Amino acid sequence: MAGGRRLRCLPPACLLLAVAVALLAIPGLAAARTRRYTFNVTMATVTRLCVTKSIPTVNGRFPGPKVVVREGDRLIVQVHNNINSNVTFHWHGVRQLLSGWADGPSYITQCPIRPGQSYAYDFRIVGQRGTLWWHAHFSWLRATLYGPLVILPPRGVPYPFPKPDREVPLMIGEWFNADPEAVIKQALQTGGGPNVSDAYTFNGLPGPTYNCSAGDTFKLRVTPGRTYMLRIVNAALNDELFFGVANHTLTVVQADASYVKPFAATTLVISPGQTMDVLLTAAANPSSPAFAIAVAPYTNTVGTFDNTTAVAALEYAPQASLRSLPLPALPLYNDTGAVANFSANFRSLASAQYPASVPRAVDRKFFFAVGLGADPCQSRVNGTCQGPNGTRFRASMNNVSFTMPKTSLLQAHYQRRYSGVLTANFPAVPPMPFNYTGTTPNNTFVMHGTRVVPLSFNTTVEVVLQDTSILGAESHPLHLHGYDFYVVGTGFGNYDANNDTARYNLVDPVQRNTISVPTAGWVAIRFVADNPGVWIMHCHLDVHLSWGLAMAWLVNDGPLPNQKLPPPPADIPKC
Repeated sequence: MAGGRRLRCLPPACLLLAVAVALLAIPGLAAARTRRYTFNVTMATVTRLCVTKSIPTVNGRFPGPKVVVREGDRLIVQVHNNINSNVTFHWHGVRQLLSGWADGPSYITQCPIRPGQSYAYDFRIVGQRGTLWWHAHFSWLRATLYGPLVILPPRGVPYPFPKPDREVPLMIGEWFNADPEAVIKQALQTGGGPNVSDAYTFNGLPGPTYNCSAGDTFKLRVTPGRTYMLRIVNAALNDELFFGVANHTLTVVQADASYVKPFAATTLVISPGQTMDVLLTAAANPSSPAFAIAVAPYTNTVGTFDNTTAVAALEYAPQASLRSLPLPALPLYNDTGAVANFSANFRSLASAQYPASVPRAVDRKFFFAVGLGADPCQSRVNGTCQGPNGTRFRASMNNVSFTMPKTSLLQAHYQRRYSGVLTANFPAVPPMPFNYTGTTPNNTFVMHGTRVVPLSFNTTVEVVLQDTSILGAESHPLHLHGYDFYVVGTGFGNYDANNDTARYNLVDPVQRNTISVPTAGWVAIRFVADNPGVWIMHCHLDVHLSWGLAMAWLVNDGPLPNQKLPPPPADIPKC
């Protein structure tokens, strides 16, 4: 130091200084800045499908505003809750390095923001670029409270693919004519499945395939020969989706804010929570003045689902007719083979600038059986519970259905006050092994608890996520908060450690924050527990989260000052 003096600081100032110094050492990040947004959560009147109703919005907009930052920036979002419901916001896919207080899942990293209260989410974007998104993380409020989060590279750092002429966020959602909060409340009361959505939407618009919605169609005007980057987000509550553009091939270049080796596809599969950046080059001599951009569901679910197709318009000419748009040939709703073929294309870019740092050695291995289950019928509505065989639907990992606590798990961890809040005994393997994709056990009842897995700082972790056929095999999009992970292996049937491990990809596996456990199959992921805090891992089908398909990792502090969870901010909400 100048004059021979040492710079002195006290935690958490030391921690923030260490992060700032590390960021400045990365080429291109010296110009990082603080970007501020204000979210006023208010009710707004919206009409869709000839139904007019009041919905929660951010700043009166549906979907909400686009948040734009650069890699390395600090982001501060001041939230003011002006509705008659608790609310929190999650910045889906953001690593939240040493900023777990800003992650947002209610009762996990914070207590909800009550009506009339405010909270400032304050965090940095470190080592990520591409498309993520933000959404409410309380009950089913994310049905209308969501928007894109665009992370640009640092100034002067180019994309690792040809720069597009224009970039377009494209958020796919679900529209309910009923109040989504009433839908899940009724389902939890009866024990049965919830009513399904009435339409899919593109940037909040359902399009011409639905009742009185031709005027509510998202239109993307293109110029022949130019290239467009579609920043696609699946914000739907409960549906994985096929996506295609008629007569056009798409090039996938990013997934969950990580670059991938580019590959071409005519149909995408995108699960709730996932994001993809794809390049579309407009035809030099289009055969039609407009083409359909379409989504339709992929599901093997038991019972009803929203089996509709939503359409937006790719327009080459103004005022093109929407009555006879050429449609893409999307797979059937239960075409698991098409999903597997598409998913097999994903590989990390694995370049010198963007290496694939997949853990080669593993300290702890876990096997999680993921699927549906049941509770006995205790409180009857209209004479019986409406789940299978008169039970109540539940969901679980390793037969433990997650019980949402009444206080913040992160607060309890920071204060080391665990009694009555959580237990550190989540099972590493199912309590009773069985044929996961074959004959189901006679007893489908689950256990309940707020159980976590404690991890020492820097532990390398492998988790095999195995779908079960209990009450029907189906795909489960699992999202891990606070981390990206590498997808090192996947397959159908029961996982076989003796043979399947040998086929792992440890060279260029794709890096994601949300991955679908294949229907009647398994997927293996690896990550390094280098971010202290409490991090929920849950199914991003909100009905399954409501039924308890979740668990949490408790990652302890490391020995150094920049490896410790800082204290909570002064304005953090109280339970």
